[in-house]
Amino acid sequence: MSKVRIYQPCRTAMQQGSAKTRYWLVEFEPASARSRDALMGWTSSADTRAQLRLRFETREEAVAYAERHGLAFDVVEPMARRPRLKSYADNFRFDRVR
Repeated sequence: MSKVRIYQPCRTAMQQGSAKTRYWLVEFEPASARSRDALMGWTSSADTRAQLRLRFETREEAVAYAERHGLAFDVVEPMARRPRLKSYADNFRFDRVR
């Protein structure tokens, strides 16, 4: 029986926006260990499901897909974002800490 992980991706550290974080992903756990090529040093695997990422609009759709196909799954709930509210004028205050 295959096992999948259902989660909502977090935003990248390189960007401020939240693009590509509103959907839910289903990723398969690797079924076999990776092997190392002796000549080139590349890692490879015979498991093609490790390359597969399925995207769903809601958490319920992702869970329904896993149940429909008889997959064991773990749901990783996203952490709540707490934005820090600050004013642009705070950059020019005399008493700001540098």
